[in-house]
This record gives sequence, C-alpha cells and structure tokens, in this order.
Amino acid sequence: MSSRWLPGWACALFLAAGGVPAVAIAADKPDCPRPMSLALHEHGLLYSGVTGEGIDKDIADELSRRSGCKFIVSVLPRARIWQLIEGGALDFSLSGITNPAREQFAAFAWYVSNKYYLLVRQDANVAALADFERNPQLKLGVIRSFRYSPTANRLVDALDAQGRVSHASSLEPLYQVLLDNRVQAMIIEPFDYPTVQQGTIRAQTRIVEFDDPAVPHGLIMSKKSVSPAQQQAWRALIDEMRADGSMRRIFEKYFSAELARTMTQF
Repeated sequence: MSSRWLPGWACALFLAAGGVPAVAIAADKPDCPRPMSLALHEHGLLYSGVTGEGIDKDIADELSRRSGCKFIVSVLPRARIWQLIEGGALDFSLSGITNPAREQFAAFAWYVSNKYYLLVRQDANVAALADFERNPQLKLGVIRSFRYSPTANRLVDALDAQGRVSHASSLEPLYQVLLDNRVQAMIIEPFDYPTVQQGTIRAQTRIVEFDDPAVPHGLIMSKKSVSPAQQQAWRALIDEMRADGSMRRIFEKYFSAELARTMTQF
C-alpha cells in the first residue's frame, strides 16, 4: 500500500532521524544447513494477513533470495515471538527493538529507525504527556510485550503500576477500544499511519509527541539457535541491503521517498 499521497504535515510528523548509509561488511553468506524459521507479526504496514504483504514480508523475501536460505514463515503474536526467540525455537523475526532483557537472548541487525507518538482522543483534553499521566481517569492501550522509546516506556511502566494500561495481542483491537473510549490513548509509529489516517480515527484523535530520538529496529536473531558467526553473516547481509539501496527501495513502496530515506539512513 503506497502512501506517497501523504500530506506534508504527516511526513514531518513521522520523520525519523537521518544519517549516513551503512557500509556493507565483507563476510561469508549465511550458512543454512536446514530451513530457518522466521515469524512475522501483523502490524500496520509491516505485515497484513489480509493481503499477505508488508515491509517485513518484503525484507524476508529479499534475505532469502540473497542468502539462498529457505525460511519457514509463520505469523504469530509479538509476545509469542519473543518467547520462542528466547527459547531457541524460532530463529528470526523482523522490525524488533532491543532492551537489556532482550540483549540476553537476542541479537539484532539494524535497518530502520523511527519515532513513536501518542495517539490520544480529542475529548481527553490532553495537550501534553503530563496531562495524560496526571489524570487517573485516562487509560492507555498497548500491545502485549511491545517496548518503545525511553519516554514512552516510562509512561507505559508508570501507568501500568497504577492499573491504567490495557493490553492487546495486536494492533487492530487497540483501535477499536480507542474508538469505544475504553482507552483514551495508544502509542503509534509510522507503520500505523494508514489506519490512523482513516476518517473516523483521525477525526477523534490528535498526536502528542515524545521528545525522544528515533529508535533502531532490525532483524531479530535467537542467540540459542543462530551462532555468533552466523549472526555476523546476517548483519553483513542487512548492511549490504542498506548500502546498495535495496532496503530504502522496499520502504519506498510504503512511504514517501524522503521518509523512506530518513528511516533507512541513520
């Protein structure tokens, strides 16, 4: 789904921090003595089970083509993906971010960086993050096991301790509980833009920014099933895709050229 029709304000809103392209590292191609398992999760432009398309699907296809490895692809909730990665029952997933807990069992190969935003109901009368946090009547909807940028994580953790967080297994149910006023806000990122722009949601919500830098996302590799040498080989493959422009071209299928550039060059 193309969003080249994005209005200027939306491109500015979701602009990630730019930078220089990664330089590909000379390395052997990944060695795949067996089919490798890779899980997608349904989330906005990353993957749609309805269309069978999305950024993560395109990246997985390109990784398979370049490596010569066969992927056994499944579609799972994000929380289940992290559990399987930790146990070594799943080799890969995509568009993951790190934190100290995940560093213990997962390795990463970065290819995109983007910011997070608070999508809040207009009738919640929230002009700043502090307004939301100090009103005990307001609840936040999040996807189970998702982490975000530092300020967003702090907000989630503070509200969760107060019993003000509602968890869902995927993105779509959150939009419905937001429209039903069972939660008054949710955290979004550029991959969610097409749904956010739908008339009903856009008319009832506004954006509040987190003053955080863009957060790197990347290929997730299980440390139990993918050796350090193979992790480096997959990183080199990702770096090659960034350096030769193929990663940017994948993102240009879904975002404006400028936004795709800034998201993939950091």
